[in-house]
Amino acid sequence: MLTRMQLSRITPLLLFLAMLAAAPLAHARGTIEKVQIKGLDKGDDAEMIENIEVSLSVYDAIGKVQGESRLEYLLSQAERQTRTALEPFGFYNPKITIEAPRTGDTLQVLIQVDKGEQVKVRTEELAITGPASRDQYLQEDIEAFQPKTGEVFDSVNYEASKIKITRRLAERGYFDADFTQRKVEVTRAENAADIFLTWDSGRRYNMGPISFEQDYFRPDLFEPLVYWEQGSYWHEGKLDRLRESLTKLDYFSVIDIQPHPEQADDNGEVPVNVKLTRAKRTIYTAGLSYGSESGPGVRGGVERRYVNRRGHKLTTQLDYAQKRKSFITSYRVPGFRWLDGWYTYAVSAYDEQTDYIDLRNIKLIASRSGEINENWTAIVSMNALRERWRYSSGDAFNAAVYNYSTLVYPQLTADYVNVDDKSFPRRGLSGNATMRGGIEGAGSDTSFIQADATVRWYIPLGDVDRLILRGQAGTTWTSDLVSMPPSLRYFAGGDRSIRGYAYREVGPRTPAPDKYALGAKNLVIGSAEYEHYFGGGPWGGAVFVDTGSAFDNTIDLHTGVGFGVRWKSPVGPVRIDIAHGLNNPDSQFQLYLNIGADL
Repeated sequence: MLTRMQLSRITPLLLFLAMLAAAPLAHARGTIEKVQIKGLDKGDDAEMIENIEVSLSVYDAIGKVQGESRLEYLLSQAERQTRTALEPFGFYNPKITIEAPRTGDTLQVLIQVDKGEQVKVRTEELAITGPASRDQYLQEDIEAFQPKTGEVFDSVNYEASKIKITRRLAERGYFDADFTQRKVEVTRAENAADIFLTWDSGRRYNMGPISFEQDYFRPDLFEPLVYWEQGSYWHEGKLDRLRESLTKLDYFSVIDIQPHPEQADDNGEVPVNVKLTRAKRTIYTAGLSYGSESGPGVRGGVERRYVNRRGHKLTTQLDYAQKRKSFITSYRVPGFRWLDGWYTYAVSAYDEQTDYIDLRNIKLIASRSGEINENWTAIVSMNALRERWRYSSGDAFNAAVYNYSTLVYPQLTADYVNVDDKSFPRRGLSGNATMRGGIEGAGSDTSFIQADATVRWYIPLGDVDRLILRGQAGTTWTSDLVSMPPSLRYFAGGDRSIRGYAYREVGPRTPAPDKYALGAKNLVIGSAEYEHYFGGGPWGGAVFVDTGSAFDNTIDLHTGVGFGVRWKSPVGPVRIDIAHGLNNPDSQFQLYLNIGADL
């Protein structure tokens, strides 16, 4: 047992030892305040800097109190993580130093990077053995492989090229393909990379029997969509086209196409199972509408996606506004044996009672639509039109006389779309052309030929901006323009015509003071529009100029200029435009709203 004197001597010693033990704890915790990367150019090396920042775990610790051991671990990993982040850009021998000066409990992490020399490809051995060695497309992929001898070894391009060939082998039916050699040897001392890649393709399989698994439609309904012969070479693109054709039918909510190479027969024919899940049969639509000329109204529609087991469709739409009313019902029958498309039989009725015209018509249509190829679609139709109309005389229709026209005529319409993105095209062309004609005495009150076409050219500017050029022209050959009903005459003005002018404002008109549009024999319109998107985001602005005219004999060009707001919304582009006509428009400014891509 210790005496009081002995305790008095030991107590100062214990206190001294406790102070020594507590001394390191004064710096046992710290906070990383900032991380700086030096030695790289923020312009030329911006992508490398970004990759380093993403890779460094110290960034996740900024502003958070860390224990001493954790800080030491983060700093020790920073050098390795920075080195790894530089390798995809071909820098395998960088010099990296890490400094972490401490001020109190805060640290400033400084990462000094000297990239050194880039590793370049010294040799490359690329080959495909087996039947694919004679496949033109795979050999083109081998020749296009990146990086090539003498070029910087970019691991991103290397992986992309390797994956492209592997996918191409599967797409073209080489299901047994596998690597026989796959390695990259980097000699850091010589800044050299040697690539060794070889595949054995194995046999090429063929297209086998197609089975459709569904519970409603006739078993043979979709067989015409299988345009290839059983036993032909396998190609994934054939199934892609089948999927696209089935999607356009709008019968199904789920389309699951599964090839089964493991079930291939002795001839190498791979069976394909197509599992189809029906979509909701009936779609109802309803809404309100308002137009400056048509007034308030309601809209409604019913669509039967499939009427019967043969895949027939029935669609009815009604637009009932105060001054304009339209009704159309169409019955469609699948037409797969010639081209993907439909036989359509339709009846439409239209009634317009505005301040200047009293117009009614009824139209019967029988048509055949089809896809010629991935860019072209066409519709051939026979039309029977009966139209009655009269224009206002002064402020009333009292003195006006009704005009009647009956026309029976064939019509051909062709649409062309070749753009990079159908929802928001930045590069490519689109357009449509229509030709129709009738003969007096063969169901028509007058002989006529009418042709018109519209072309849109999308030109990318920079990374996100675009220039849109649009041209439209139409003409009518007839000796009796009076017998041509307003629905087959040309008008100009409005949001899809010459902005800055009201709907149908440009063209032949009745005498003052009413000046109502009469419609014309000819049409010419040109437009140029520039769109800029701020920071590459969904919001942008546009400026545009439109010019053109609807005319009978002498052209009278009208020009409008304006600006607008653009928004790439989830449901498609939204465009709001304000425009002003330069040739005495009826109103000072016009406001337009459009939703959806204009192809």
